Amino acid sequence: MKKIVVFTGAGVSADSGLATFRDADGLWADYRIEEVCTPEALARNRALVVGFYNERRREMLAARPNAAHEAIARLERACEVEVVTQNVDDLHERAGSTRVTHLHGELRKLRSSRDPELVVPLDGWEQPLDATAPDGALLRPHIVFFGEAVPMFERAARIAASADAMIVVGTSLAVYPAASLVRCLPPAAPIWLVDPGRPDTAGIRNPLTVIRKRAAEGVPELVGELLRGMRG
Repeated sequence: MKKIVVFTGAGVSADSGLATFRDADGLWADYRIEEVCTPEALARNRALVVGFYNERRREMLAARPNAAHEAIARLERACEVEVVTQNVDDLHERAGSTRVTHLHGELRKLRSSRDPELVVPLDGWEQPLDATAPDGALLRPHIVFFGEAVPMFERAARIAASADAMIVVGTSLAVYPAASLVRCLPPAAPIWLVDPGRPDTAGIRNPLTVIRKRAAEGVPELVGELLRGMRG
């Protein structure tokens, strides 16, 4: 097995204490999507949207990678691993993964409200409300809002198409286009799905193994098995 793609969602960071979005006690239980995660919300109430992502950023910086993130990074030392994540946190990178594609943006970055390609890093957790980009436009969170295109999806699809196997962790497989990534794999490539819930597997056509465990438990166990198999 030469190349493994690891496709992760909010569940991989839940064991680090970061709230998921869609669970009963998740973020959308306290916020309406229309209030904090759309272009219209940013235009209507900039302070609320910027404040929401400042709080997410502060929570992220206080969190630490868990055993799932660390196991994925360990796997990279044994074979080619590409992480494709729906998450906007940086826990994969902080655990040691070096090839991470963020489908829905990154909390540690901001971008120009005028030019989506003009992206700048942010030190710390707080985006000042009146911060501007080098082009003079107001900065906004580097987040793919609901209703916006997912510019990194084509790159992720190419990565999946070249994989020998995929590990899917902590995603409901209900958010599109990200969920359709499982259909980009070569037909014979196996998929391991690690999630304690009931993700939508209707779109999976490849050989599938389901591991109904939380990420911090199931991923280290799976990675251990894969590494033992690689050693012979």
